[in-house]
Order: sequence, then structure tokens, then C-alpha cells
Amino acid sequence: MARTTGSHSDITGPRVRTAALKLFAQHGFAAVSMRQIAREVGVQAGALYNYTPDKQTLLFDLMNTHMCDLLDARRKNVVPDSPIARLENFTRFHIRFHSQRPEEVFIAYMELRNLAPENFEIIGKLRREYEDELEAILQQGQELGDFAVPDTKIATLAVIAMLTGVNTWFQEGGRLSLDEVEQVYADMVRKAVTA
Repeated sequence: MARTTGSHSDITGPRVRTAALKLFAQHGFAAVSMRQIAREVGVQAGALYNYTPDKQTLLFDLMNTHMCDLLDARRKNVVPDSPIARLENFTRFHIRFHSQRPEEVFIAYMELRNLAPENFEIIGKLRREYEDELEAILQQGQELGDFAVPDTKIATLAVIAMLTGVNTWFQEGGRLSLDEVEQVYADMVRKAVTA
């Protein structure tokens, strides 16, 4: 397939993803057309198909990249031994990582319903891998008597939802720094699960 004159896949491809990310976060996946994405990039609508087969593939690519980046960053994070220290580490990591990616976070949580079933399954597996780490921390803490939660799976989902909520209100330069917000949340999460 001939490439549009003057376009470069290493430049235009990332611009397509950036435009889709911005538009999906602002208007929602269902409300955004390929024509709008093309307009944002500055190419003809037909030229988008040089970079992606369809809008579903774009959505999946954005979510998959976000989850893979999250898991890769988490694997590189030095994790302490005790469940209490691990819980604080997880809390701080989650807030810090996600605070730098508000559009990706919005799409990763709000657009799951728009994934095709096979894509939903892949993203669901990646999400469970991340959730499983927190649940393992809570389970270890339960076994050692550090934590007391009636159901570690529900507690896992509740903690992640609480931590992800920081993105909806935190602003750099606001009343509290990100470090201070991390400390407040680390304390709240610990108190919520401590025996």
C-alpha cells in the first residue's frame, strides 16, 4: 500500500496514537470517528489505515501499551520484604505511575466495555496480573497477622479503585505535593487493612 506523500511511519504512527488517546479521553471511544482522528493528525482519513486497521485496534493498542508499561515498571520496582512495607510501596508506586498518565488511566478504566471480547480477555489478564500482586501482599499480611480484611479480592479491588481515584482530583502545584498525597494514601490504605 502506498504511503501518503511526506508521511513517515515513525512520525505519523505515534501521532495517530497520541491523537486517538487525546480524543478517546476527551469524548469517549464511541463518539470518536476515524475521520476526527485523521483531522487531529493532519492526514486524510484513508491515510490512517496505513497505520491501523481500525478504531478497535487503536483502542486495544492504547490499553495494552498502558498495561504492559505498568507491569514493566512494577517489575523494575524494588519491593521490600514485609507486607506492611510492600503495601506502602505498592500504594506509592500506583499513585506515582498513574499520576503521570491521566488520559491512559481514564481510557484503561472507562473504555473496557468497548473492547472486542478477545481484546477484553487479553487486557483482563494483564489487569489481573497487576491486581494479583496486591492481593498476594494482603494475603501474606493476613497470614502474618498484620492485616485483617474479610475478603482479600474485594479489598484488592477497593484499594486499587481508591488509588486510581487520585487522578480525578490531584493537580501539580495544588495544596499537597504528590509525595504528601502518597503519604496520606499510604496511611489510609494501611489503616483500612490493618488488624
